[in-house]
Amino acid sequence: MIKISHEAQNYLSLLLSKEPIGTQIRIFIDNPGMPDAECKVAYCAPDEIETSDVKFKYNNFYVYINQSILHFLKNSEINLIVDKLNSYLTFQAPYAKKNTIYKKLELKDQIKNFLDIEINPQLLLHGGKVNLINISKSGIAFIEFSGGCNGCSMIGVTLKEMVEKKILSCFSEIKKVVDQTDHAHGNHSFY
Repeated sequence: MIKISHEAQNYLSLLLSKEPIGTQIRIFIDNPGMPDAECKVAYCAPDEIETSDVKFKYNNFYVYINQSILHFLKNSEINLIVDKLNSYLTFQAPYAKKNTIYKKLELKDQIKNFLDIEINPQLLLHGGKVNLINISKSGIAFIEFSGGCNGCSMIGVTLKEMVEKKILSCFSEIKKVVDQTDHAHGNHSFY
């Protein structure tokens, strides 16, 4: 899946040797399939491994990648560059910015995938999630928040500054996003 050069594997092993036992590597993409997509490498503690992750074995460590972004990492390479002052990793992912998955799907499915890849990982940090309920013929996307988002005091900001802003910027067919959640405050809410 991802080719990691021998030198890069040794470098990552060295970095991991300075971290708590059990720490591995996570590879992820900010804004996959978008023009501003950015591939990243981070440490992955054992309690950060998710059921949707795929595990890849390399020399002395594992790499975890969420299965929803695997197709964006096709033919990817990580190499180590060493110059007189520094050593650093390079990450080449020719498909990271290609929006191939979205173009093959109907608009409703495109937005559902977009929410799962772009929005829900951030909401999950607070125990929340957003789902697309429907799209009207006039271009209104109806959504519903759940988990920690339901009843959260910051839901208005989350809706306008995160969910709606991103959907409108990526899907020209959508004119407005409407929250249909019955926001009852409860112990589940994050605030």
